[in-house]
Amino acid sequence: MFDESDLPRKKVDLSAELAREDLDHLSIAELDARIAALEAELARTRAKRSGAAAFRNAADALFRKG
Repeated sequence: MFDESDLPRKKVDLSAELAREDLDHLSIAELDARIAALEAELARTRAKRSGAAAFRNAADALFRKG
């Protein structure tokens, strides 16, 4: 037989899941907390992207010279 852990995992579309969440039951404080969490995640993602872009630029520069 086979082990199911060896199978590829289905990629989850987190942004689609967030968009489907019902926000009607959340209080103003809960909405504020959600906004803060999303803004923190945006900042983390932007920082990772900046680091990846810098790494890519350094690699491109290295291989252009060689």
